[in-house]
Amino acid sequence: MKRSQINQIMREAAAFIGEHRFRLPGFAFWGRAEWADKGAQYDEIRDNMLGWDITDFGSGDFTRRGLLMFTLRNGNFSDPKYVKPYAEKLLIVREGQETPYHFHWSKMEDIINRGGGNLQVKVYNHAPDERLDEAGDVCVSMDGRNYAVPAGTVLTLTPGESISLPAGMYHSFWGEAGRGTVLVGEVSKVNDDRVDNRFLEAVGRFPDIEEDEEPLYLMSKDYSDI
Repeated sequence: MKRSQINQIMREAAAFIGEHRFRLPGFAFWGRAEWADKGAQYDEIRDNMLGWDITDFGSGDFTRRGLLMFTLRNGNFSDPKYVKPYAEKLLIVREGQETPYHFHWSKMEDIINRGGGNLQVKVYNHAPDERLDEAGDVCVSMDGRNYAVPAGTVLTLTPGESISLPAGMYHSFWGEAGRGTVLVGEVSKVNDDRVDNRFLEAVGRFPDIEEDEEPLYLMSKDYSDI
């Protein structure tokens, strides 16, 4: 992805989030200059990958297959000094913009439609060979309702609705066509996308960046350079 594209995605995201009366923490708006004098007091942000995370999953087409996330809080799988057992993210999902099939080895998460359009979520169990189990019913929990659906069912979350996704459940999601961009919340166990994702297909989780202009704000993957 080009840095100029990432910068524009951030501008649009910040405006969309503001329209929904949600406020990001101050470090969301730090570029290289603001980060230059941030010492050990801010290690939690760097070590736990808080902040912006934008990916096209290696597709080269962010609007078709991509996702914007902002990690607001997180613990750490490997560093015991960080004791939080939970994480929280904000996601922006555009109409028809797919996050490809994946499950998490450890993380259980609640996906919450915070506003905007409708979020569509397709679910499968995973088979012993880690492919899709296309036969077994899937047990789902949506806002306290627990029931079974056939493999491959598409569940639609309207604003205010949510689904709980246990570890090991394959899921893909996108914004429903004609309904607009979706503001999504995620509340989960500790998150580490470097080691806890099992994608059905090989994808590029963290994009290579073509530095055609200066970063507007730093992403979590940029922290290793500061």
